[in-house]
Amino acid sequence: MLTSDTRQTNWRRANLLKYSAHLAVRRALASGRLTKAPCEVCGAATVDAHHDRYERPLEVRWLCRTHHVKLHQYGEDMFPVAGRGGSTG
Repeated sequence: MLTSDTRQTNWRRANLLKYSAHLAVRRALASGRLTKAPCEVCGAATVDAHHDRYERPLEVRWLCRTHHVKLHQYGEDMFPVAGRGGSTG
């Protein structure tokens, strides 16, 4: 239950689907159901999980912080998903 009134808690309340997806990834990593892969762009070992669709919480793309930030700054076409031909949808 989200009871505090911090900026982080307020973000979580306003973005429950995103927050739930983040928690699902954390649980799956802890249980071994999901394992990290190198950055799909540069191969870096330290990566973030990126969700293209939050309603599919365990379908993630592994991106280093630099490429994850660039993807959010410049859009999904920056690093298209293989097999989608640059389309996002």
